[in-house]
Amino acid sequence: MNKTILASSLIGLGLALNGQAEAGKPFKLDLNPIGTYATGTFDKAAAEIVAHDPESQRLFVVNAESGQINVLDIKDPSKPTLLFNINLSGYGAVINSVAVHKGLVAAAVEAAVKTDPGKAVFLDIEGNVLASVQVGALPDALTFTPDGKRVLVANEGEPNDDYTIDPEGSVSIIDLPKQIAQLTQSHVRTAGFESFKESDLDDSVRIFGPDVNPGDGKRFARNMEPEWITVSKDSKTAWVSLQENNAIGTLDIKTGKFTAVKGLGFKDHMLPGNELDVSDRDGKINITNWPVLGVYMPDTIANYEYRGKSFIVTANEGDAREWEGNPGYVEASRFRALSGEIPVCEDSPRFLDFFANNEMGVTTFSQLRDNTNLGRLNVTTANGLSADGSCYEDIYAFGARSFSIYAADSMKQAYDSGSDFERITAKVYPENFNSNHRENSFETRSDDKGPEPEGVVVAKLWGSTYAFIGLERIGGVMVYDISNPYRPTFVQYINNRDFGFEPGTPDAGDLGAEGLIVIEASKSPIPGVPLLVVANEVSGTTTVFRIDRGQLVGSKALKGFQKWERLAGPKAIKRFRK
Repeated sequence: MNKTILASSLIGLGLALNGQAEAGKPFKLDLNPIGTYATGTFDKAAAEIVAHDPESQRLFVVNAESGQINVLDIKDPSKPTLLFNINLSGYGAVINSVAVHKGLVAAAVEAAVKTDPGKAVFLDIEGNVLASVQVGALPDALTFTPDGKRVLVANEGEPNDDYTIDPEGSVSIIDLPKQIAQLTQSHVRTAGFESFKESDLDDSVRIFGPDVNPGDGKRFARNMEPEWITVSKDSKTAWVSLQENNAIGTLDIKTGKFTAVKGLGFKDHMLPGNELDVSDRDGKINITNWPVLGVYMPDTIANYEYRGKSFIVTANEGDAREWEGNPGYVEASRFRALSGEIPVCEDSPRFLDFFANNEMGVTTFSQLRDNTNLGRLNVTTANGLSADGSCYEDIYAFGARSFSIYAADSMKQAYDSGSDFERITAKVYPENFNSNHRENSFETRSDDKGPEPEGVVVAKLWGSTYAFIGLERIGGVMVYDISNPYRPTFVQYINNRDFGFEPGTPDAGDLGAEGLIVIEASKSPIPGVPLLVVANEVSGTTTVFRIDRGQLVGSKALKGFQKWERLAGPKAIKRFRK
């Protein structure tokens, strides 16, 4: 099968190989797919979130289509094998997440009516239910704290389709007893957002949409929608992505209180390095500057430490509120439609600057609204209006088509990958640039979040820290060395997808990367070899990748290696070559 395994050498030798050589490291990462389990189910979310139990060498994979957890044996990771399925239909309608810690499995189960409270269910690795407790509405993600003493559940609290019921978003903190069978509802605490006021927050925190109960003082809490949780290595602090709100909340786990909610700002696509392709109708790859601000809106987040400080890594997917009931609420609009109903302010500095300086020769709003230009881009109606509501001062698009790194204490951005993802995938797949995951196509996602980074996992391997970012639409995983959060370097892009076959056929490979985990070398079924596991929701496949150190190649890399040898000494060389 013609799958893509592209290191930086194929995209531009200097980008990562030479950068690593100059840093004095004689190795790069080398990822290769070694085994796949296929459910045989296409476009039904049959492989979403994945967790690993090292003692039994089993993977637990959420199969939303079947409402079950698929349990896979990976003692031989080249042949992942289905052992059995875990059916939790007695506890709710949909399993949204799974996590494992020392043989204890936890699952987040959504209620049949999604605005009702859900359940956190605890099992052994054989699938026997040991306990369950009630959590908040729409438990979307859950995780164990590193010390294994608690489970945290992100209760997204989405409204119903009519937008007449809107539960509060929250995080459930489950304090685990020594004997899980003794777990009761008294072990569950709820961290909410009642103490925050909209006026206390920065302008990039999005509080918008209908208020189902005006005047009760709980609009802010209802508007918050927790999506993902990452926990500090000392198990004291959790950071919670609030995707639709473009924010991250900081949670003190011991007190069960949110101490901060901070917005992530907006991405200025007029700045050099922040270019994007905005049209699916121009028939070409056109990654350039446009007068648009990107709303980061991360889905998955992760954390790591650098020089004693915590940093948050975000996969900037973007997500609109689109509830099409009666009355419902839909914030997304094509730029052409939005600017046709309420005009862009004629004196907007951003647009005037674009008209004066763009390379396409666009000089009027009429030209800009053309579908071959900005007309087709999906944007939000909820941001950018002038104070009097008469015109849009700025235009905001969903997501940032990138990953970012933020200092956890301030949420100030240390790094953003800019236009990397679109530029790299354009070079690798010029005929399928910005393809969707349900079809082989050309730039069908340019008008809507591009490659759509959704999942991210961080791992420390051979002394360096790496981020693995899954691309939901065109597929595959981007790998960056983020050892220095202010100067990440691209390492590799690998895509286990074959555009020579139609999606929905077995040979098409992996489609719709969703959940990612890294299995440390000490916990791997292959002694001493770390693994990356990716669950792909559209193809319904779970693929295992082997992670190896590859020695750098090329004259500059060789010179860097030789210099490293001279400076590092024989002991360091021996250690690296083990």
